Order: sequence, then structure tokens, then C-alpha cells
Amino acid sequence: MNPAHRLEGKVSLITGAAQGIGLATALKFAREGAIVAVCDLNQGAIDEVVAEIKAAGGQAVGYIVNVTDKAQIADMVGGLKGQFGRIDVLVNNAGIVQDAQLIKMTEDQFDKVIDINLKGVYNCTRAVVDTMVEQGSGVILNASSVVGVYGNFGQTNYAATKFGVIGFVKTWAKELGKKGIRANAVCPGFVATPILKAMPEKVIQAMEDKVPMKRMAAPEEIANVYAFLASDEASYINGAAIEVTGGLTL
Repeated sequence: MNPAHRLEGKVSLITGAAQGIGLATALKFAREGAIVAVCDLNQGAIDEVVAEIKAAGGQAVGYIVNVTDKAQIADMVGGLKGQFGRIDVLVNNAGIVQDAQLIKMTEDQFDKVIDINLKGVYNCTRAVVDTMVEQGSGVILNASSVVGVYGNFGQTNYAATKFGVIGFVKTWAKELGKKGIRANAVCPGFVATPILKAMPEKVIQAMEDKVPMKRMAAPEEIANVYAFLASDEASYINGAAIEVTGGLTL
């Protein structure tokens, strides 16, 4: 085994894998030798990521998955198990924002974010956990946020979900640790994703000024942490929420 291939042969399911941090994570996992299941909503975008991984000599399969759709999740898990016989890593990365101050937030804004960012994480994990228990091994990684540690103005719904997914991993660490399964969360700060890059220059500058390192993270810098946590190098890290923020506290 190539020592650079820390994830050699690990069947790794990544939600929201067609853009931003999810995309960077899918590419990083593939470079580390993982078999990557690229899960997202847009077939064209999924196909592009799968093609990019294969062109670089990696292994990948693509699935359209809406994390609120249990039947779709079940089909994907069944397909993966049928093809590869196991599921080693789940990265619960899919998420949205619908920002508004509490006094202006609508029911719809609140419910949508809870449904995708919190219930979606539960749905995907519930769908793979039996397989991991049968195997006696597995890694579950949840995308939290600096907002899931400190809260943030205008993000009642988002903060609740990102605090919530930390609650999940702290609970799953207790329940699943003895079964050989580790669960951890990653809490990124400001990350230079396409969505963020579209913001006005002044807004970006103000965000960078808040960070002690005076810059945003590249998506790859978050992907590196997921890869480490998924690997056997992190074999005793369980129930942790790791901040990858450049020192930012909101």
C-alpha cells in the first residue's frame, strides 16, 4: 500500500459532494485511495466529479440523493453494499442556509434548514449504521461549523442544526464506540467556497479581518481534516468536534 493512501479501499459515502467542501473532500478521499460515493442533487454535477476522480486514477460512483428522502437514501445504501459489500465512512456534508433574524424568520426557513441539516444527517446515519455495526467498524463524520460552537447573528435555524450534529456525534461516540465505530464533527470557519466568493468584496474583506490568520480557509484545508479523521491515524479520536477556523471565534 502506498503510505500516502491512508484510505485505501475504504468505501466512503459523501453527501453534498458536488461542490464546495464536499467536492474537495471527495477528491481528497479518492487521492487517498478511497472508493468514493459522490452523493448530491444534480446528476450533471455528480457525473463531473465522478469523471474527474476516475481521470485521476481513482474509484468513484455517483448517486442522486436528497437527504430528506429516505427511499432514495435506502436505494443508494443498497446499491453501494451490493457493489462493494461494505460502507466504511459516512461524511454528512450536505447542508443549506436560510438566514434571517429571529423576529423575521419564517416557519418555512426554519423547517427547511432543520430538515436538511439535522434530520438529513440522522436519515443518512440511520441508513448506514447497521452495516457498520455488522462490520464491527466504521467512521461517521458530521459537518458542523464555527456557528455550531459560538452561534451567529441571523442564523437561529442553522446554529441549531450545527450545534445539533455535535450532539449527535457525542451521543453516537457513547453508543457505538464499543462496536468499533467512531463519530466526530468538523467545525469549519469561513471557507472560500463558490457561494462565498460571490459575495461583495467588502463583505469578504470584513470576514477575513475577523480571522486571526487574516484569510479564509481553502475547501481543501477542511477536506484534509476529514481525511485524517476517516483514517486509522485518528483511531482514538471519538466524540470530538474539531474547529478548523484559523482561530476565529464568532
